[in-house]
Amino acid sequence: MGWLPVALLAVPLLGALGLVVLPHVLRPVLRAYGLVLSGVTLALAALLVAAFDYGRPASPQFELDVPWIPGLGLRLHLGIDGVSLPLVALTALLTFLCFGYLSWGRARAGEFQRARPRALVFTLLVLEVGMIGTFLALDLLLFFVFFEIVLVPMYFLIGIWGGEGRRAASIKFILYTLLGSVVMLLGLLLVWAQTGTLDIEALAAAHGSGMARSVQIIAFVAIGIGLAVKTPMWPLHTWLPDAHTEAPTTGSVLLAGVLLKMGTYGFARIAIPVLPEGALAVAPWLGAFAVVGIVYGALACLAQRDLKRMIAYSSVGHMGFVLLGFATLTPTGINGALFANVAHGLITGLLFFLAGAIKDRYHTADMTVLGGGLLATLPRLGSVLTFAAIASLGLPGLAGFWGEMLALLGAFQPADGLPRGLFLTYMVIGGLGAVLTAAYFLVMLSRVTHGRPPPLLAEQRDVRPYELLAWTPLVALILLFGLWPGLLLSLTTPAVHTLLGALP
Repeated sequence: MGWLPVALLAVPLLGALGLVVLPHVLRPVLRAYGLVLSGVTLALAALLVAAFDYGRPASPQFELDVPWIPGLGLRLHLGIDGVSLPLVALTALLTFLCFGYLSWGRARAGEFQRARPRALVFTLLVLEVGMIGTFLALDLLLFFVFFEIVLVPMYFLIGIWGGEGRRAASIKFILYTLLGSVVMLLGLLLVWAQTGTLDIEALAAAHGSGMARSVQIIAFVAIGIGLAVKTPMWPLHTWLPDAHTEAPTTGSVLLAGVLLKMGTYGFARIAIPVLPEGALAVAPWLGAFAVVGIVYGALACLAQRDLKRMIAYSSVGHMGFVLLGFATLTPTGINGALFANVAHGLITGLLFFLAGAIKDRYHTADMTVLGGGLLATLPRLGSVLTFAAIASLGLPGLAGFWGEMLALLGAFQPADGLPRGLFLTYMVIGGLGAVLTAAYFLVMLSRVTHGRPPPLLAEQRDVRPYELLAWTPLVALILLFGLWPGLLLSLTTPAVHTLLGALP
């Protein structure tokens, strides 16, 4: 079934090309066009999940390896394993839910037709191609190509359909990510020059052989900078709050739910297994930046008035736990990082959907203007917001708990060769950050859901049917992975042990 990865890419790509070739023919069905195509892609992802051989999740499956540019020795190498499978499924799901939100919600309000619908559908389809391709690529250059494809559609998504400050936010986004990508490309080319291959499978199996320790360190730092910008890691995070604040709801959901995962996925897929000695040398520094990001993100959240901006800063802290898990270089820590990746995509995607719903009703995301009382005025919306906030702060029994707990546990006993005392300090600081996370979410809930309701929303409806359809799968998966974490951990654990076999 090697055709499945190709089909996952071909459906949204051909759909985007169809909008260019047949714009007038497709105009009458434009509302449903993106929804149908993203639904087919989701169905293919579900087929991929069903047909996956869970007995060997550490080995790439559904592989396609054919010549791409023979003159340069480049190949189109695609495949999927236990690390990438959850992220492919998450991408397909969130994209489908975003199209559903646009088709069912915006179309009814008449806003879909006023917002350049053909260009919007085209942009989201191209974005889906880049996101899924990044998780399927098993060639360094192919990974880089897909990694870069997402920048242009996200730039336009923010710059055209964003808020009042969209121009500055989109320019900041593209400059940061492009500069990071240039540095990452230099690191990838250095690996190619030293090994003579771009095949990620072959490079991971080689365990860094053929590359001196100094070369591995330089390559890891260069690749890591590019990945850290996309993650984002403190202090390379400053593009994120503006991008989230100004992006439309669908842009914020995909940016938080998928694009940030592309950076952390690169650490698991490329940086750690291909450059093991570099990873061992840089890991203490990576851990330091991670815990600073955890605490900084939490403190920044406490200072925010804008709901979307607060959720954006919370991502800096949550992705800090992911980076801390990677920095431990242990099965426990990396499993925690991969679990937190998926959990953050589900929970923060839901939070941005909710923030968009609140802004649609209040016409503002300023918590001081919102005035509280959401549970009294719109009890269902307030209840779902409370659920998402509690999940994000890491309550046991919900998906947000396991990744952070495992990352901290990995820091308690890091890999051999790493200073345990230093990582114990990181664990304590990370634990403090978890406490601060609970604090800022409780402050947010006290400002938005409790108190006396303002007279602004007496005529507004509570959760609408299309919102319920978009949010229910996320709520169900947050509960499922929170109550049954083994569902994800059994998939990632064998793959993680294979990745860590590269460490000295």
